[in-house]
Amino acid sequence: MKNSADYQNKIITIDEALNLVKTNDVIVFGMAGAEPQEFAKNVHKVAHRVKNVTITNCLPNIDGDYFMNPKYAEEDIFTVDSWFFSGSLRKTHKYGNVSYIPNHLHLAGTKRLAHKKPNIYVGSATYPDKHGYISLSLCNVYEKQIIEASDIVILEINKNFPRTFGTVEIHYTDVDYLIETDYAPPTIPDIEPNEKDYIIGRHIASFINDGDTIQLGIGGIPNAVAESLMDKKDLGIHTEMFTTGLMKLAKAGVATGKLKNMYKGKHVCAFAFGSQELYDFLDDNPSVLMLDGSYVNDPYVIAQNDNQVSINAAIEVDLTGQVCSESIGTRHWSGSGGQADTAIGAQKSKNGRSFIALYSTAMVKNPETGEREEVSKIVPTLKPGAGITLSRNDVDRVVTEYGVAELRGTNIDERVERLIAIAHPKFRESLRKEAIELGIIAR
Repeated sequence: MKNSADYQNKIITIDEALNLVKTNDVIVFGMAGAEPQEFAKNVHKVAHRVKNVTITNCLPNIDGDYFMNPKYAEEDIFTVDSWFFSGSLRKTHKYGNVSYIPNHLHLAGTKRLAHKKPNIYVGSATYPDKHGYISLSLCNVYEKQIIEASDIVILEINKNFPRTFGTVEIHYTDVDYLIETDYAPPTIPDIEPNEKDYIIGRHIASFINDGDTIQLGIGGIPNAVAESLMDKKDLGIHTEMFTTGLMKLAKAGVATGKLKNMYKGKHVCAFAFGSQELYDFLDDNPSVLMLDGSYVNDPYVIAQNDNQVSINAAIEVDLTGQVCSESIGTRHWSGSGGQADTAIGAQKSKNGRSFIALYSTAMVKNPETGEREEVSKIVPTLKPGAGITLSRNDVDRVVTEYGVAELRGTNIDERVERLIAIAHPKFRESLRKEAIELGIIAR
């Protein structure tokens, strides 16, 4: 197959790929680990001959010159629309050519296609197998949807990427161009949980039973949850993101999926991002199914697993239960991702539970004094302009190192009491006073 004329005709260089970019093009990059590293590093080289090129990405790893260099914003050459901000996008937002696309992740591709038709899709992938099938490897959130809608499909094929299974495969004849590459897939640190993480992890683990199906994200708290679940049996995995923590549960025989309603014995996800050990585990592993994000994250699909548990993090939670996980006031920080998808889906599940986890406090800089000071993350009201990631109608349990506030079905007065009870003790009195002054509660 690799020696066939048809296959060889699809192989192009990065410079030949860049020559396909035209003025007014809409280009979509693969998400996170599926980002095309060579294309992202070099696309700025066409700046001398194009204008108004829109690049849509999601959680990018490559600090490409196309958005890091302010001159491309000033000259209206590149615009970046992103479904989820990285640290670099936060920094360059001030240039004026970077903007966030509000979304629930399971509808990210669908709603974007209703707004803009992509001219070019570029992503990373494996080499084709003996049957001619390429695996999109680390991500299937929106990639297959965009590939089917794009005029031109370019894949950076790479022997270092794990071959994954599910609906993530595509035949090489359905790809327009292939770029042979040899870079390592991007990894992220496996964060060691701290004392607060472990306390929160144990709180959450106490609500998880043998046979439950779980969804976890990344960071210290999710890692602490995963470690705290090592004494459980026959857990299932139906998750947006397959993480190193989930891999450890699977390798330890804790997560078997034997009791799942859907895809019994299989670990279901939409993308994977983590350590090289994770990628080695995923490679040619039929126990992991990477299915389209529009399906995996659909709340109605999630709900079909009994005992589904969703665990997500937050920036701040107000006393009525509104959850902000994506912005600090008007400053956009990350994205909604699949938080609402998984939280709502879990609560639709028979015996399902949803957890929002956060530290009770954070250290922030006082704009007047310049000094860092401790503030409560349980707040009377969210900061002005904060994005509501999970509405108070959809919140279930909120967890800090001081305990678990069960909010499902509660009234506002009850919520105030329960959330103050898990706030840091030094802020509880002031929270109650402000709640009365603001009219959230009467007394």
